[in-house]
Amino acid sequence: MCFELDSEPPIPRISGAAVSHDDLVLESEDGNRFAAFRAIPDAGSDVSTGVVILPDVRGLYRFYEELALRFAERGHAAVAFDYFGRTAGVDKRPDDWDYMPLVQELTPHQVMADVGTCIRHLRALDCTALFTVGFCFGGSYSWASTAFHELAGAVGFYGRPSRALPFVEEMRGPILALQGGADQAISHEDNLEFERALRLAGIEHELIEFEGAPHSFFDRKQEEFQEASDDAWRRTLGFIEAHS
Repeated sequence: MCFELDSEPPIPRISGAAVSHDDLVLESEDGNRFAAFRAIPDAGSDVSTGVVILPDVRGLYRFYEELALRFAERGHAAVAFDYFGRTAGVDKRPDDWDYMPLVQELTPHQVMADVGTCIRHLRALDCTALFTVGFCFGGSYSWASTAFHELAGAVGFYGRPSRALPFVEEMRGPILALQGGADQAISHEDNLEFERALRLAGIEHELIEFEGAPHSFFDRKQEEFQEASDDAWRRTLGFIEAHS
């Protein structure tokens, strides 16, 4: 997984922001029931943008619930969801659970079915501009989501390009890729290959490599990469604003 269980997004809370949040169980069109966490601005707010958060390989845990709250504090409805309803149910799981065998069973179309459910949930809240934001495993599938769903845009933090490349010809963008320049698992050449494929497909995109930043740099515990985290967050919010 990308973050330790007590990690938090490196984003300041907005004191006094009026938001509400709920633990949800959503159901996909294929009958899958899965856990999700929703955070929305105050009921009096005019919310037109919604964000579907795709976690790393561990699925839904505190980091992504906190991230949903940070989006809601800034006026965006957000739903973070869990990947493993089909295989592990909807209950909270222990910290040390063995998720990797279930990751290997998960298919892209299952992920996309659940993304679609989250999109419909946000549309029911009157969100008209929908975005995905994902991390690592979820970063790749955030980009790929534009091949399956009508989205205003997709953001991926240190997603693996090779996982998204099979879907590039069907993507409808725009794409924002926020990569670590010192990521030991994703090379500069991997990023160049992704950029080349997006360019050839005519997809609006921007790929940033943060010099010296490792995989999972977007973490309050990684104080030495706070500048990169701040920039990545500004770019994410700017991307959403520009395409809403």
